[in-house]
Amino acid sequence: MAVAVPGEQAPAFSEVDAKGETRRLEDYKGQWLVLEWFNKDCPYVKKHYGSGNMQALQKKYTDQDINWLTVISSAKGKQGYLEPAQALEVAESHKLAASAPFLLDTDGSMGRAYGAKTTPHMFIINPEGQVVYAGAIDDNDSANPAVIPNSKNYVAAAFDAALKGEQVAVASSRAYGCSVKY
Repeated sequence: MAVAVPGEQAPAFSEVDAKGETRRLEDYKGQWLVLEWFNKDCPYVKKHYGSGNMQALQKKYTDQDINWLTVISSAKGKQGYLEPAQALEVAESHKLAASAPFLLDTDGSMGRAYGAKTTPHMFIINPEGQVVYAGAIDDNDSANPAVIPNSKNYVAAAFDAALKGEQVAVASSRAYGCSVKY
């Protein structure tokens, strides 16, 4: 199975978002892009959204003109699956950044191409289309939001280094969370 590996080209994708718009990797050529795998029922996703941590991260980087796509790879009938109208409601209730639309990868093709194993599973793609980070949002795999202030945020650290043209210290980490429900 091909997976997204730091230092290599990101796998191409073409998925429809909850509003019916097709999103393709090629649409982001020359731009930064974050891919975040999501399942509203996952305690680890709830940790980062219930605390406002994920929304703060989305805002920090989308305010810098960085694109952010939130991906649901749950198959129909599986935990986390959402119809388009439900996905729009969840996006609003979770206060997703306007530039972080849900991609509905119901056949799992995008998730499998990236090797997305958990929710959340995070990928950062640079303007040249290369993966610069793949893995967990941070270094603490507890589902308790109280650990967030003392956790090292790998996504923020990777972006902060990459945007300055510096080497990303941790380019990959073991993603933690709930399994993607393919």
